[in-house]
Amino acid sequence: MTIEAVAPTGNGQTVCVTGAGGFIASWLVKLLLEKGYTVKGTVRNPDDPKNAHLKAMEGAAERLILCKADLLDYDALREAIDGCQGVFHTASPVTDDPEQMVEPAVRGARYVIIAAAEAGTVRRVVFTSSIGAVTMDPNRGPDVVVDESCWSDLEYCKNTRNWYCYGKVVAEQAAWEVAREKGVELAVVNPVLVLGPLLQPQVNASIVHILKYLDGSVKRYTNAVQAYVDVRDVAEAHLRVYETAGAAGKRFICAERVLHREDVVRILAKLFPEYPVPNRCSDEVNPRKKPYNFSDQGLRDLGLQCKPVSQSLYDTVKSLQEKGHLPVMPPQYQKL
Repeated sequence: MTIEAVAPTGNGQTVCVTGAGGFIASWLVKLLLEKGYTVKGTVRNPDDPKNAHLKAMEGAAERLILCKADLLDYDALREAIDGCQGVFHTASPVTDDPEQMVEPAVRGARYVIIAAAEAGTVRRVVFTSSIGAVTMDPNRGPDVVVDESCWSDLEYCKNTRNWYCYGKVVAEQAAWEVAREKGVELAVVNPVLVLGPLLQPQVNASIVHILKYLDGSVKRYTNAVQAYVDVRDVAEAHLRVYETAGAAGKRFICAERVLHREDVVRILAKLFPEYPVPNRCSDEVNPRKKPYNFSDQGLRDLGLQCKPVSQSLYDTVKSLQEKGHLPVMPPQYQKL
């Protein structure tokens, strides 16, 4: 069943995107501008050259306002959200340092929801969470389908010192709690590891995951599985979740496929044989890890069909070459 849409375009609406210069946020800003929205994007320094790609976007001169704001500065966030009909909270630390991850992520989530409530004009907040808030559960059986009802186990995250996933859980839970208290419409997108072309100049954490298999810094791949999705589909997911009436109060897993690392390096080696892609596993003793099953029915109901991972990997590498993060090397042989 397809859920009824609210409005197909920006229609003069103003929305706020926190952390506007980030990987997902940059594509979201681009999409929102294309759809006719006016965007107030929060960044730490609007004049920083690393935000030049935002100012260069089509429609940015007329409809993009960069606001100086930090996640932990409530007054600055409140000012940025003032006059907006929607908020996309994408800003979040990406680290396994508990002090830098947990408290800023939770406070930032709370501040954004409270600011949205106090602004009085915001009809919906879309919160960017993570699959890290969903899948980290040692008691989940191999046949269980991971869906929006699943939550990562906080004790397990703490015991394994996975502070990124721990922070994502408590930040999302804080967002839901404050949204209920303040009467704010909230919807959450839980993307898996995000690939695809970069708009921002710097390489982000999820793209390093691919770059390391191409630049010779990693000689063997790990015996592990990972779910992947394209950044352009993640941006589209955020917009659909914002514009769809029935999406409020729900979580949406955003994923295309779960692959073993061996599958990833094989795709890379086939597409780009000129790079030293590893062909041996670092764990040749234990059985090969099996992919988990997930349901992305929520976003399918909104009409989203994700690009194949192979396309995302190809576009990621081409983007790394174009931006100078990966040398363009002559192919060792002509691909068939």
